[in-house]
Amino acid sequence: MSETPISLPRLGDFAPDFEADSTHGRLSVRDFRGSWLVLFSHPADFTPVCTTEFVALAKAADRLAALNCQLLGLSIDSVYSHIAWLRTIEAQFGTAIPFPVLADHDRAVATRYGMLMPGESSTEASRCLFVIDPDGKVRAMIYYPMIVGRNIEEVVRLVTALTTTAAARAAAPADWQPGQALLEPAPRTLEGAAERGTGADWFLKQRP
Repeated sequence: MSETPISLPRLGDFAPDFEADSTHGRLSVRDFRGSWLVLFSHPADFTPVCTTEFVALAKAADRLAALNCQLLGLSIDSVYSHIAWLRTIEAQFGTAIPFPVLADHDRAVATRYGMLMPGESSTEASRCLFVIDPDGKVRAMIYYPMIVGRNIEEVVRLVTALTTTAAARAAAPADWQPGQALLEPAPRTLEGAAERGTGADWFLKQRP
């Protein structure tokens, strides 16, 4: 028996469109045009790792908002389950969840974004995260297994790096942190390389 191929969004492509119910009403990916968007899936409500992720994301929401970036969660649970879970998180951990959570009953959104990993679960979405730019294009993707929670500081760093490099038209080196030097784009011609000199700057030049 043949299996249906699972397609994934590609970097630089427009994010797959959708319209779905959420804890903030009916939402489409188009509603977030003009701002950066972190769209992420989680396996299920009331699960321990997901609860820690939601608390951490809620605490990072203001820093992401300062970068003109919004958060949007997703799982295949119902809106009623989402509401009950978010109210429980606030009551038990003192953290209000400020971002909407999609109810993807039919897994239509999860399928379009490649959030379902049959090797891990046939019913739950894995921990997938997409950074979508203000024009609606996919700029980054992170996939984590169901058993390991995401590093939310890395999510903030990634969004910061994307917004910073987009504004500066430069690149971010390994382990880049906000405030550190960026990298000039590589020269695309021999003449351009010659203008950089003979040292390492001709192919690896920092921009203070």
